[in-house]
Amino acid sequence: MALPFARGLWLKALAVALAVLLRLVVAGDPIVERGLRVPLEFENLPASVDILGEPPQTVQVRVRGASGVLRRLEAGDVAAIIDLGSGRPGARLFDMTDGQVQVPLGVEVTQVIPSTVSLRLEFQGLPKLVPVIPVVEGQPADGFIIGDVTAAPAMVEVVGPLSRLEELTHAITESLDVTGAAVPVAVTVTVGVDDPRLRLAMPQVTQVTVDIIREPVRRTLEDVAVRTRNVSGNLKAAVSPVSVTVTVVGPPELMRDLGGEDVTAFVDLAGHGAGSYTMEVTMDPHRAFDSLTVEPTVVEVTVQ
Repeated sequence: MALPFARGLWLKALAVALAVLLRLVVAGDPIVERGLRVPLEFENLPASVDILGEPPQTVQVRVRGASGVLRRLEAGDVAAIIDLGSGRPGARLFDMTDGQVQVPLGVEVTQVIPSTVSLRLEFQGLPKLVPVIPVVEGQPADGFIIGDVTAAPAMVEVVGPLSRLEELTHAITESLDVTGAAVPVAVTVTVGVDDPRLRLAMPQVTQVTVDIIREPVRRTLEDVAVRTRNVSGNLKAAVSPVSVTVTVVGPPELMRDLGGEDVTAFVDLAGHGAGSYTMEVTMDPHRAFDSLTVEPTVVEVTVQ
């Protein structure tokens, strides 16, 4: 029966021989230094914490070792890793020379640039509901303009660092081109936010509808009579001048046959007794147009 110490003796002898051989091989290689650009990785970042600002994407690492060993280094053999497992918010400094760079056995890290990485960590805020503002580009066909622009859904939830969420007012869409359009345009587009530190709570698309309407026509109507309203008791009112010039704007199909009789200009004498007054001329709203100007804007009114 073989003695216990003798079991596996040939394996031990082989290991010693290999160690000696490796030492001889390495001893024959000159010691050199090499510079590597290594991606900077962050691990164990809590789901409730975000990194603010623009941390470096890579670091420059100088390593030392036998030339044969360094020649065989591959991209994944050297890693620069910052462990954010503590999740402590605020301004943080990480010394990159303090074990943050992982290298294979036999390789030594001599320098890391930058030697210190500064990060600002912040807790995420609660999801914020913001309106979707469609981005519309281009000009419709001649004689047409852009009318109402709507999005459905019109609101989305955004998540991210609390300070960034507080400043956020809206989300945006992919651009929608209406160049040359003479009819409404409806397109499904992706929603997003401008701030790269914020993101939608879940990927979202929205249906954007752009109304394309005929360009309004402007008309000037002269000699529009100024009427009086709410004259007290048996009093009578006289207006000077008796008419005004009104400029209105509206859809061409409604403005085509518009006349002075379709426009109501008046002064309201409610609460005014006998006397002389300078009063502003008011226009009644009308479905066919919007009032732009009234000339003159005030008239003299005599009540007696």
